[in-house]
Amino acid sequence: MKIKYNLLHKDKNTKARLGTLETNYGVYDTPMFMPVGTQATVKTLSPEELKEVNSAVILANTYHLWLRPGEDIVSEASGLHKFMNYNGPILTDSGGFQVFSLAKVKDITEEGVTFKSHIDGSNLFLTPEKSIAIQNKLDSDIAMSFDECIPYPATYDYVKKSTERTLRWAKRGKGVHNNERQSLFGIVQGGEYQDLREFSAKETVKIGFDGYAIGGTSVGEDKVTMYKMIDDAIRYLPEDKPRYLMGVGDPVDIFEGVERGVDMFDCVLPTRLARHAHAFTKDGKINLKNAKYKKDFTKIDDDCDCYCCQNYTKAYIRHLIIANETFGQRLLSIHNIRFLIRICENIRQSIKNDNFLTYKEEFLSRYKKN
Repeated sequence: MKIKYNLLHKDKNTKARLGTLETNYGVYDTPMFMPVGTQATVKTLSPEELKEVNSAVILANTYHLWLRPGEDIVSEASGLHKFMNYNGPILTDSGGFQVFSLAKVKDITEEGVTFKSHIDGSNLFLTPEKSIAIQNKLDSDIAMSFDECIPYPATYDYVKKSTERTLRWAKRGKGVHNNERQSLFGIVQGGEYQDLREFSAKETVKIGFDGYAIGGTSVGEDKVTMYKMIDDAIRYLPEDKPRYLMGVGDPVDIFEGVERGVDMFDCVLPTRLARHAHAFTKDGKINLKNAKYKKDFTKIDDDCDCYCCQNYTKAYIRHLIIANETFGQRLLSIHNIRFLIRICENIRQSIKNDNFLTYKEEFLSRYKKN
């Protein structure tokens, strides 16, 4: 089945929304944070551990799975869910961001993008039709249109041409999408330019998709510019469809996005921070390599209900990190992902109670101190 978004309640003081996503694997609450499993795995964690932290939708990446193991192998395994043993909804990114961020040499034409593989340097060609065909075979619950991820900064003329081409690519991709179980999201681009964001949003909605993503943010711009990009796009998106802010997962940005009406967030940040010994806490991020944690026998966050915080101390986790033991990264990944999911759980409750701004101010006044 296609996903269905249900708007349950709007915060009386902001544009924050409480809703649900009906999927092939159950009904899930929004706003939500979606862990990223680029290569059909969230780094160091099992699907069972993801369920334990109350994850809902997770991400996998079309570009990486196309290169290895290949979409045909995943299809032979009966799709991504069976292949990776995840009994929950999966969203696949189109591969556009990876093409434009990882490929060293690329040639963008109306037909598609020619580039060299970041793995072996071989020549590759990815088109809107090919991206959708790969995602159809991966059999994710949500597929994404193939777009050009516009760099920042970029000239008005470049952004205009790119945004217009992304719209043409969106039409082509939708034209070949043929997986009845799979929803297809369109992506709004337009860079930092208000009129191009408006144009992209309105034209993407005209094409008609099951949900809408705001792309081209968190690519090097300052926070004020990013939040304006969201404002300039989201006001033109329909209320009866889910809104997804791509590649954003910092706690501060989640609050800012929710306040503007965003329903879905994803980011590699929690697992990337874990690999570098960093942990989210209600008092801000901490680095467990710091010597002051050597004899700290308290949990990372005394309010946290995750497996890591219920069983291990900062001193032990620091020992694991210093000893280069993978278990330390695993514990921090569990904690960091659960931290963001728990923020979203609390945000949902605050929207329901019409006190989102109060919760935001309480959380950020403490989190941003450090």
